[in-house]
Amino acid sequence: MSERVKIGFDGIEAPTAGVLVVPVARGAALPELAARLDAKSAKHLSRAMKAGDFHGRSETALDILVPPKLGLERVLLVGMGDAARYQDADWVALGGRIAAALEARKIKRAQLAIEARGKSRKAQRDAAGHAAAIALGAILRAYRFRKYRSKAKARRKEDGLRELTILCHEPSAAERAFEGRHALAQGVMLARDLVNEPANRLGPVEFAAEAQRLEKLGVGVEVLDEHAMRELKMDALLAVAQGSERPPRLVVMRWLGAKSKRAKPLVVVGKGVCFDTGGISLKPAKGMEDMKGDMGGAAAVTGLMHTLAARKARANVVGVIGLVENMPGAAAQRPGDIVTAMSGTTIEVLNTDAEGRLVLADALWYAKDRFKPKAMIDLATLTGAILVALGQEHAGLFSNNDRLARQIAAAGEGTGEKVWRMPMGKAYDKMIESKVADIKNIGGRWAGAITAAQFLARFVDDVPWAHLDIAGTAMASPKSDINASWASGYGVRLLDTLVAKHYES
Repeated sequence: MSERVKIGFDGIEAPTAGVLVVPVARGAALPELAARLDAKSAKHLSRAMKAGDFHGRSETALDILVPPKLGLERVLLVGMGDAARYQDADWVALGGRIAAALEARKIKRAQLAIEARGKSRKAQRDAAGHAAAIALGAILRAYRFRKYRSKAKARRKEDGLRELTILCHEPSAAERAFEGRHALAQGVMLARDLVNEPANRLGPVEFAAEAQRLEKLGVGVEVLDEHAMRELKMDALLAVAQGSERPPRLVVMRWLGAKSKRAKPLVVVGKGVCFDTGGISLKPAKGMEDMKGDMGGAAAVTGLMHTLAARKARANVVGVIGLVENMPGAAAQRPGDIVTAMSGTTIEVLNTDAEGRLVLADALWYAKDRFKPKAMIDLATLTGAILVALGQEHAGLFSNNDRLARQIAAAGEGTGEKVWRMPMGKAYDKMIESKVADIKNIGGRWAGAITAAQFLARFVDDVPWAHLDIAGTAMASPKSDINASWASGYGVRLLDTLVAKHYES
């Protein structure tokens, strides 16, 4: 993973050199730190704010050249907007905007001052937490995937922000708070790296090898090959893979950090179609290159497992990813074929491009049967229909359990990785009934994202379960304050927050 920005923390004492970044709330006067840098310079900075019509509004910044006697090169004021309403996700986003502002000005090293809201110890501890959140946002915003660029490689490596020192009242507390955030940043960037990799470099076998690297962090990793899956009768998953020369893999990643290793785990399952041509039901050529990202669910699960292990989460979590390539080879499954899933359910395959649900069917059943989980969550770039319904601002949330759905929605709001709950029910379930098998893999033109979820629900029994359709949020998503990459790493922050709040002992 590519981590371009080195983060440091120091005391709030006035800096003496370099570039100083000062966040300013909307309508606020010059912050205390900037004013006390040099009493004679305070008026200069205040006049510059007035002359630049800078009022601290969000998405605004003011670059001020300062008198030589101040010792600094320049002061960059960054608008916060309504800081009184800031939640954690807002501080993370602020860090991203600050990193973007510095990169736009080709500033490689800077100091950032975070003032406490008051002089109490609580206010200073809060400021330390804000500093850690800003650091997370800055790292994520600075992420770039330049692995395969050869021209001017050395120069590009040095482009943009390289070092950010955050000045606050309790730097030691900020550094401690940042430890978990740093692990989270690494998990998100790992997920982004995996999604950004071209399919010729990252097939099922190579993806499984990347997952095995987590063993260095204490994650137990088990890789099931084609022979093992055939013995388990995972014929739905294997049917997707049979058109490709590249063999499938099922990877199990276990992090047992709870006090009791026997406590029922949370199981997170990811769709890992390393490239999806659509199979015999071939996709249009336009945009097919994006299908290298059809393993965004598996990438998010892998990134989450990295995060949990790196921060030593006190929870038992199992990640299961089904890795295949969907190709229109001579051995590929055909529309009209009937396959039997591990559960014994027979499936009429009417469209080979509705393949992700076949992979998840066996992965979900295997996870449910083997690990007897407390709850299961799957993530998948599953349907274009969810993009029609929700665009790229929310992932689709489907669940058989209201409590789990509320917990996921709250975690989404808290991290900015938002979800929107979609309906399920018997009427939709009837749409996937087949005349020649137990079910069919598509339900027709209408409610495509819902019928896909109804399909998956057949393989979880009564286990509390949620399905996140992340087709609009994991790849080719709109640029945000904390992401300038094609791959977003969506789901890692959401699920890490969910684990921290509801599954850690």
